[in-house]
Amino acid sequence: MIKMQICWLFILAIPIACVAWTVTHEEVFREPREYFTKRSELGKSLLERKFFYIFTCEYCFSHYITILALVLTGYKLLLDDWRGYLIAGFALVWIANVYMNLFGMIRLGMKKDRTEIKKMEEE
Repeated sequence: MIKMQICWLFILAIPIACVAWTVTHEEVFREPREYFTKRSELGKSLLERKFFYIFTCEYCFSHYITILALVLTGYKLLLDDWRGYLIAGFALVWIANVYMNLFGMIRLGMKKDRTEIKKMEEE
């Protein structure tokens, strides 16, 4: 039982990380993200600024994607009551953010390599 829960933890964190990263970093969502960033900086109320900030921060956004994933899947970790949802939620957010950080580091390394190759080709 626990092995299956751990498998679910590491697998379910993948789409959470994917959605959170895509919305907060990728070009396909650039225009909405720019709008959200502006509203998060210039909003009149604290609530408005914080609401729009959620869509610009992968860590913050991953919490909401995790809640959606928990509702859709009913995944619980370690315990079969509401505490299982709570534990699963925090664990999923943590694993998803580890995935996003690893992806960010890999992507940065690839970008650095491309820049160095381009510089060598120009020389």
